[in-house]
Amino acid sequence: MNKKEPLLQFAPFQSSVDEAFWHRLSSLKLNNLGIDDSPISLIGFYAPCSHSQVSNHLTLLAESLPSESSEALLTQQTSHGNRNRCSVPGILYNTNTLETFHALDKQKLFKEEAGKIWDDILTGKALEDCSVLSRFLLISFADLKTWTFHYCFSFPALMLHPPATVVNLRPASQWLSTAEAESLSAACNEWRSSKSTTDVPFFLATIDANSHATVRLLKEWEACQKDAHKILFGFYDPCHLPNNPGWPLRNFLALISASWNLKSVHFFCYRENRGFADMGLSLVGEASITVPQGWKGAVPNAVGWELNKGRKVPRCISLAQSMDPARFVACVAFPRLAISAADLNLKLMRWRALPSLDLSVLSSVKCLLLGAGTLGCQVARMLMAWGIRKITLVDNGRVAMSNPLRQSLYTLDDCLNGGAFKATAAVESLKRIFPAVEAEGIVMAIPMPGHPVNSQEQDSVLDDCKRLHDLIDAHDAVFLLTDTRESRWLPTLLCANTNKITITSALGFDSFLVMRHGAGPFSCASDFNAETANSSYADMPKFCENNANERHRLGCYFCSDVVAPTDSTSNRTLDQQCTVTRPGLAPIASALAVELLIGILHHPQGILAEGDINSSINGATEQPLGILPHQIRGSLSQFSQMTLIGHSSSSCTACCHTVVSEYRNRGMEFILEAINHPTYLEDLTGLTELMKSAASFSLDWDKEIDDDDDDDDEGCVEI
Repeated sequence: MNKKEPLLQFAPFQSSVDEAFWHRLSSLKLNNLGIDDSPISLIGFYAPCSHSQVSNHLTLLAESLPSESSEALLTQQTSHGNRNRCSVPGILYNTNTLETFHALDKQKLFKEEAGKIWDDILTGKALEDCSVLSRFLLISFADLKTWTFHYCFSFPALMLHPPATVVNLRPASQWLSTAEAESLSAACNEWRSSKSTTDVPFFLATIDANSHATVRLLKEWEACQKDAHKILFGFYDPCHLPNNPGWPLRNFLALISASWNLKSVHFFCYRENRGFADMGLSLVGEASITVPQGWKGAVPNAVGWELNKGRKVPRCISLAQSMDPARFVACVAFPRLAISAADLNLKLMRWRALPSLDLSVLSSVKCLLLGAGTLGCQVARMLMAWGIRKITLVDNGRVAMSNPLRQSLYTLDDCLNGGAFKATAAVESLKRIFPAVEAEGIVMAIPMPGHPVNSQEQDSVLDDCKRLHDLIDAHDAVFLLTDTRESRWLPTLLCANTNKITITSALGFDSFLVMRHGAGPFSCASDFNAETANSSYADMPKFCENNANERHRLGCYFCSDVVAPTDSTSNRTLDQQCTVTRPGLAPIASALAVELLIGILHHPQGILAEGDINSSINGATEQPLGILPHQIRGSLSQFSQMTLIGHSSSSCTACCHTVVSEYRNRGMEFILEAINHPTYLEDLTGLTELMKSAASFSLDWDKEIDDDDDDDDEGCVEI
């Protein structure tokens, strides 16, 4: 008789992976996992079929993966009670290379998952949490350079030997009486409307002699047998086919046979229409099970690899189109994928080379670039490459025909019609390169000492001074990239006053200087600690009123000068007006300037860090990014580079205690006097007296020296 009965055939489970899942996996891989290829717990979701022509799939969403901030169990993250999301546990093996993906022993991993299902059945865990009957396996390789994902799914299903046969399979409305169908429909709707049971995918349905139906949990099997006329083993069926139950029934039959040793099973394929039980779409069938003695001893064979166009080959999906620039215009929000791709190099650094790299500090720091010429363009590009997204450029010049070849943010189009303003053209170029950058261009001149202003210009110059003060106050780091010495004075003073990170880059014909300014004269070492270093620089403590560390501060750009900055542009030939320099010099100096900033941001003492030189540590350092020098001087003619340390000067015209105090006391009045009177700063700081002393000092070179004196030090004078 059984030989004539047809085999029970099941509709395979199908997968559906949301694009957000791959985004989350990419982010998790880059930011947390690195090269760790340990298995990851997943949560998949499915729901009973809700359309007569379409089956539901097992779906992976972004929340199927653990969050980056927590390795907590997914079961704690996933909210229950969603009728459209029945949770199913899964496991992900994400490999580091495509070769490893292809070489994985997939069958071994598959058997392990099947063994877990079988163990859950034998231990009774499946009766407590029936979702484990639908465990799944996902194997993948995420190519984060091309944003291509190779993957394959399996839904392990235990095989009965001999296979189950179907005695009868009909729509539930035909199997049950009208009263039974109505009662079962009402009971299922109540089950689905209850938050505690709506996402429980396997259940027992009993119908008593009065045609009253009750839906119960699997663990209530004993209670179901009392006074029950009919017992139906129900499950949420994702399949829509009229003659085939869905894949979850396979492991359900294995549980029924192993737990209760039944030979004949009436199963109920629960399906819906518009959120309510549909007895015409749902199926009821009778399956015959013949299981040999002792079959519980070993894990049964299992099947369940998802086919790709009828073959057991991996699937492949590309998200490269998500980064199509044409989509940027249509999208208000910049695609997270493109942002992640831009920071790929930085995130890969954290895998092995630099685990301590703090991307959150880099993305939050605000940089002010004074000068949008050769240096400014290169520095802006390097900042973006380091993940810095908040950049302001200040310049009042226009793009000239000679600029684009040396200044990387400009093209010939920027030179037309008299030339675009460099500040605005540079920002437009940055946004074309990376639309997520928060860049602003400000067209403004920097007031300079030695360039006196008349009464008609005074208000405008004061406005520029106040605006520059506000800009420096609103940023965390300032780059001095202008092409004259005097244009660096006011920013240096303002940065010393507010204790801002300040970096100068200056070029000669074949030499360069890159230096970080020391903290201001009112800074306190006690104000900065490791915790402060890891917070936003906008929240960093400012200064305290003492000058105890004046001698130990690192110097600024003007600390080694014995004269105040003056007009360096008047009466100059063309080659003296332009920054005539070897083309390779600016990229080198710009890169070093940005690297200095990154070093400061990651140093425990930040702006207060002492200067390092190569010889002092013999090439070794405790800091992951290496040494943090004060000054770097290089020469292309010698292909040489050296690191130097220069401490602050008590007579510095820009950062000494006297000058900063005078600025605080007199404000803009002090600035105007420094601009209009060339010797004012020298008089204020004592440089005038120093120069007078040096001029009056003389040596009597005609003094007769005793040739018989053997003292080598005779005649030497220590200055």
